[in-house]
Amino acid sequence: MTQATHAEFTKLLQARYGNQSITVEAVNETIATMMNHRSVRAYTDQPIPSDALELMMAAAQSASTSSNLQTWSVVAVTDPESKERLSQFAGNQAWIRNCPVFLVWLADLARMESLGQKRNLPTEGLNYVEMLMMATIDSALAAQNAAIAAESLGLGVVYIGGIRNQPEEVAKELGLPPKIFATFGMCLGYPEPTKLSGIRPRLAQSAILHHEKYDPTAFESAANAYNVVMDEFFKAHSMKPQGEWDAHSLKRVAGPESLTGRDRLATALKNLGFELK
Repeated sequence: MTQATHAEFTKLLQARYGNQSITVEAVNETIATMMNHRSVRAYTDQPIPSDALELMMAAAQSASTSSNLQTWSVVAVTDPESKERLSQFAGNQAWIRNCPVFLVWLADLARMESLGQKRNLPTEGLNYVEMLMMATIDSALAAQNAAIAAESLGLGVVYIGGIRNQPEEVAKELGLPPKIFATFGMCLGYPEPTKLSGIRPRLAQSAILHHEKYDPTAFESAANAYNVVMDEFFKAHSMKPQGEWDAHSLKRVAGPESLTGRDRLATALKNLGFELK
């Protein structure tokens, strides 16, 4: 890489870790694209090129998939009325309505079940938690590849976990057969440059990278430092969180009432045809 590109990459690292001093030598454009990731919730009217979605899916299908079962699918939604309904199911998130394309990523065990029926072969293994976990992981790996591909093309994305708030309603809206579950959504479009969010810092690597064995105390000093980093980030972007990062985050896991409807996910999954043995 050129010196200018290297300097730019160093700035991305500093933004990601709150201006901590990090020295790197081996860098490249692929990693720079990843480091430049930020959630995009405002989009221009510029249409998405016809081949962009195909390139994203090619990248998604290039992700690892357990046993090559490829237990994921995605629904691309552009119809305004459908996006409106999906936005309501996901907590009335305006960016779902406003993005050019809304992708709903799916853990899809229905395809394997259908193949088993056509060949008159058993598919009892699909009824176990392991298979749903496999399909969920597959969908996440595929989606992240697609997100990186989108960002490399100048597009922006934001993941929508709220699509799990009302799983049965989402399944009905998308016409999903049994044994398919919407794991998350993804808004897609060209970022509105005047409303571009900053690169949100992450915890120091000392909190998440363990060597040989897990250290349950490793996060303590990193979390304290991260509270300071996030306080500076919030102030710089005129954001008003409810307390320090750790206290604010703990409210998200305080109890079933903080899960925005997802406390009944086990029941919803069974309603969608997953036996979960």
